Amino acid sequence: MRILTLHSDFIEFEAKKKAIKEPEPLKNKKEKIEQALVVFISVEKRDEKNPENAAKNLIKNIEDIASQVKEKRIVLYPYVHLTNTPSTPKTALQVLDNAEKGLKKDFEVHRSPFGWYKSFNISVKGHPLAELSREFGPEEETKKEEETEAVKKERKLTSYWYILTKDGKLNDVGKFNYKAHEKLKKFTFYEKEKSRAVKQEPAHVALMRKLELVDYEPASDSGNLRYYPKGRLIKSLIEDYVNKRTIEYGGIEVETPIMYDVNHPTLSKYLQRFPARQYQIESDKRKFFLRFAACFGQFLMAHDATISYKDLPLKLYELTKYSFRREQTGELTGLRRLRTFTMPDVHAIVSDLKQAMEEFKIRFNLSLDVLNKMGIENNDIEMALRTTKKFFEENKKYILDLVKQFGKPILLEMWDERIFYFILKYEFNFVDTLDKASALSTDQIDIENGERYDIKFTDKDGKLKHPLILHCSPSGAIERVMYTLLEKAAFDQKAGKVPKLPLWLSPTQVRIIPVSDEYLDYAKKITDEIRKNDIRADIDDRILHVGKKIREAEVEWVPFIVVVGEKEEKAKKINVRIRETKKQGLTTAKKLIDEIKKATSGMPFKPLPLPKELSKRPVFVG
Repeated sequence: MRILTLHSDFIEFEAKKKAIKEPEPLKNKKEKIEQALVVFISVEKRDEKNPENAAKNLIKNIEDIASQVKEKRIVLYPYVHLTNTPSTPKTALQVLDNAEKGLKKDFEVHRSPFGWYKSFNISVKGHPLAELSREFGPEEETKKEEETEAVKKERKLTSYWYILTKDGKLNDVGKFNYKAHEKLKKFTFYEKEKSRAVKQEPAHVALMRKLELVDYEPASDSGNLRYYPKGRLIKSLIEDYVNKRTIEYGGIEVETPIMYDVNHPTLSKYLQRFPARQYQIESDKRKFFLRFAACFGQFLMAHDATISYKDLPLKLYELTKYSFRREQTGELTGLRRLRTFTMPDVHAIVSDLKQAMEEFKIRFNLSLDVLNKMGIENNDIEMALRTTKKFFEENKKYILDLVKQFGKPILLEMWDERIFYFILKYEFNFVDTLDKASALSTDQIDIENGERYDIKFTDKDGKLKHPLILHCSPSGAIERVMYTLLEKAAFDQKAGKVPKLPLWLSPTQVRIIPVSDEYLDYAKKITDEIRKNDIRADIDDRILHVGKKIREAEVEWVPFIVVVGEKEEKAKKINVRIRETKKQGLTTAKKLIDEIKKATSGMPFKPLPLPKELSKRPVFVG
């Protein structure tokens, strides 16, 4: 089924003549309905398999959209033109009748007549969710994928959405002037609509394959990928950098199991409070779930520890290899959303809300700086903040300080009551080439799990107390950082700029190209001199024309291309072509080394993941 929803000031329609042999009888030949969610509906051939469930899915989608636009009047408008594979009129009418009956329990429902050619006039509102389209089949939700109470509550949650500016003004998302904040508008639209499904391939997927970084693994479950040598290098460098920054911040590194007993008395309660779909397996007649975060092991570890107020904030850290979430099939795409991912997770155990808010601000700045240093700047991301009305009103100055630190307006989601375990949460989100948003860094102030896990610390007065807990990922999932960098490159490419990776992450930082075999020895000498300075340099020793070698280096996004021949050997110099600027000229190997070392200072290094000679390399993506 395909639907197009238009939140409208009014719609008026008039039946003109029969479109099928036996249309439904006319109740009203002409009608005008004001202030309504108009749903144009195409029932499709695939819906004939299960019309009843197709109607249920239609009701569920209409209820979801209506709750977001806060509309209680619905107009069902059969509109076959949305599809090339329409169902029979009998099935379409059955689905519409069932949907109308189901919706009437909670909505005022109107319907344009089925089987008639009609003229219509409509006035659509101008807010971000006024025009939405969705596509879905008649399939029932699988019984195997159990939902937590939090997932169910999240679906029914009523949110109040605002754009919060640095001056403290709360703006209605439909009335805010997005002229200078186009990405914020797209992010707001995405968050309110809550449709995570992807209908076309995002730009980074072609790039990750073209650059021989990452690929789908057909022999595995969807959302599990294979990493070629270059991709594994990039992933491990990002892991090393996030590890370094988190440990410098004070993170105490631990390692915990990847699976836990579903019926563990403490964990079973927490599972119901966490909005994530789980993988579950059976072993020795017991049911286990695969972790979807590092919380479980770290909290159990903290429960068994003897902790004093002097130890706080206690910062437990793990880079999970791996975390698992049973994401829905339509949401899985490339590196953006996976079922198996690598997540840096640093929890801070704190004494009270005052200490929590102080630490929250420190980690906020840490997360921004980690992203910036990796090549994801504030201009590349949008911020969401989620809290209750009560917390916002009591801590408005504190929240405004975060907005000022971020430097531009943010999306604020507020609730009348708290249904999750946290009272405050921020996310830094990247909006990609398909206008889909993905969360990177995040932190939360958790006020429940210190008590739920019976974690205790001895306070200054000698009494045992339950702490609060902060949940932070300074970068977000490592795979999602890779996705963001590739999508950024795709934006550059679309804008006519040179697509690239940050220099510290480029698999080959320098490519040496001899003009002929006669200068191969000199090329090898230069290659070895550069490599011994912890720079990834390789040599194109293949029997190809120099022009072709240069073009291939450009295609591989090699930042520095060095050509050597008779002139360079005699002068003991190198001819360097800078890919980003297209500048070219003679210099020395030492000057090039110094330039690269300065540009990559403070970032981790790993050697070339493949043989330095291109003639000895396999081709992973043909």
